[in-house]
Amino acid sequence: MLNTAANLVCALVALIHVYILVLEMFLWEKPAGLRAFGLTPERARDTRVLAANQGLYNGFLAAGLFWGLSGGGTAVKLFFLGCVLVAGLYGAATASRKILFIQALPAALGLGLLALG
Repeated sequence: MLNTAANLVCALVALIHVYILVLEMFLWEKPAGLRAFGLTPERARDTRVLAANQGLYNGFLAAGLFWGLSGGGTAVKLFFLGCVLVAGLYGAATASRKILFIQALPAALGLGLLALG
């Protein structure tokens, strides 16, 4: 039961990061991206290359989590959830507190469930 819950949380974290990839790489200058990140059109235009790079890294996090879910094993899931947790904590401390709840908290929950399972 805990293993199933851990895998569901891991999948949720992966899907969140796919969504972040889409926002940062493809919707950064669109209304959805502007709303999600509280940007002005000018700021979005000036930072679009940086955002696309950031989106690519979020895609790598998602890919690692999907790898862990598809047979990579617990160690792979632990590693990538740990990466998400660190990125979420750093983002919350330096960019926006909401990152704590969007990235760090789900990753911590997944890590906890994996540890208990």
